[in-house]
Amino acid sequence: MFMKRKWSLLASLTALVVFLTGCEPLLVLDPKGPQAARQASDIMLSIYIMAGIVIVVMAILVYVLWKYRASKLPADYEPPHVEGNIWVEAICVGIPVIIVAVLSFVSVKSNYIVESTPQGYEDQEPLVVYASSSDWKWHFSYPEQGIETVNYLYIPADRPIEFKLYSFGSITSFWIPQLGGQKYAMADMVTTLHLAADAPGEFVGRNANFSGKGFAENTFNVTAMTQADFDEWVEEVHETADPITEDEFETLLEPGHLGQMTFTGTHLDFSPAPEHNHHSEEDSSEHDQHETHETHEETDHAHH
Repeated sequence: MFMKRKWSLLASLTALVVFLTGCEPLLVLDPKGPQAARQASDIMLSIYIMAGIVIVVMAILVYVLWKYRASKLPADYEPPHVEGNIWVEAICVGIPVIIVAVLSFVSVKSNYIVESTPQGYEDQEPLVVYASSSDWKWHFSYPEQGIETVNYLYIPADRPIEFKLYSFGSITSFWIPQLGGQKYAMADMVTTLHLAADAPGEFVGRNANFSGKGFAENTFNVTAMTQADFDEWVEEVHETADPITEDEFETLLEPGHLGQMTFTGTHLDFSPAPEHNHHSEEDSSEHDQHETHETHEETDHAHH
């Protein structure tokens, strides 16, 4: 009986190992941009800390079970009275406090990093893309290029991307796992997300927030390419794509799934994004500086 259980356990472990080796790597642990790389390192740090805790606790458990195992003692045996140990109590309280403090410090620091322009791209002008969601599709507007796409996104690699997120319906969550963490898109405000792809490649994006029966297929494809290829794509779209109209856009907003679509112009011309913006601290600072600069210019012009 024991041998049967032993071989059954061994076979189960072997099957598990074979199954896991055939799995693709987790996308969040295969970063292709600075924001995702920072978040992946935080995840691995948390895993290492938790693994260390589990190993130490299991080792202590084995030691205690062995040391204080049942033994043949007289029926009238009474264990000696033991007072509390200050070092044991200090360790049991102190170590969890230290772990929480370390993780809190790392989390707060990382939050400021991922909310800012990606590291290494501070001196570059970002490409601004308005990413809006509807049931159950994504609309990407390129105001500088005069292009709009549905359910797919082309971006230049090695350049910061500034996404302006909002929704035409329920709250959704914009997420490209290999480029960075998710951020909510809401109907009455615009949120800003900074991402960048370090090299050309293809990625998968999705809505990470449940938003109805079509949520599971609310995905989009992302292609990062060289700046030259991106400029060539922009020219090709202007030569071949039809302009987007208000009637066409209203049709696109109706609930349902669509394939990939491309238009010249953007819906921002007749259906602008919400005026209320939710900026990160860096965005707010730059916005305030820009307004102050414009105010000074207007004042100087009035004096002249």
